[in-house]
Amino acid sequence: MKSQDLRPGIAVRMDGQLFLVTEFQHVTPGNLRAFIQIKMRNVKTGSYLEKRYRSSEEVESAFLDRRDLEFLYAERDGGVFMDSQTYDQISISKDVLGEALSYLKPNTVVTGLLTDTTVITIELPKVVDLEVVETPPGIKDATKTNQLKEATMETGLKVKVPPFIKQGERIRISTETGEYLSRVTGD
Repeated sequence: MKSQDLRPGIAVRMDGQLFLVTEFQHVTPGNLRAFIQIKMRNVKTGSYLEKRYRSSEEVESAFLDRRDLEFLYAERDGGVFMDSQTYDQISISKDVLGEALSYLKPNTVVTGLLTDTTVITIELPKVVDLEVVETPPGIKDATKTNQLKEATMETGLKVKVPPFIKQGERIRISTETGEYLSRVTGD
């Protein structure tokens, strides 16, 4: 595959090791030739590597199986998911999940990327709807100064929200930035 075809979530093999592309940037600096700047995570060690390729350079791609996984519950050292095709339960460690666990509530379906039978990462939905379980009361006239307050969600995630958000409300949160997007009205 050509380096210009790389995107986040694509797996590549380099020096006999499997890497997952996490960031991709196409750079065209002035009168110089364009190049591709990528950031990759080593699947085995978890370490990150930044690499620069010429646009036409070949990269060895690796096949990853994509499966729908349903989040069942959190454990001390990760989470338990159910494969939607085989109904097998799969334990995934916190090393693989990272911060994703704080966006997941039971029965949330995510896409798992697997090599052989090992889950190497999961793809979260772009947005999640979570309930506010704790937040201080709103400050009077706070809308004039655009102040934000901290709210704790049902999963333990802490998010900055506008002052009019109250405990018990459901809000929409971006999983990419971790920011408040809107209130959720109706079901």
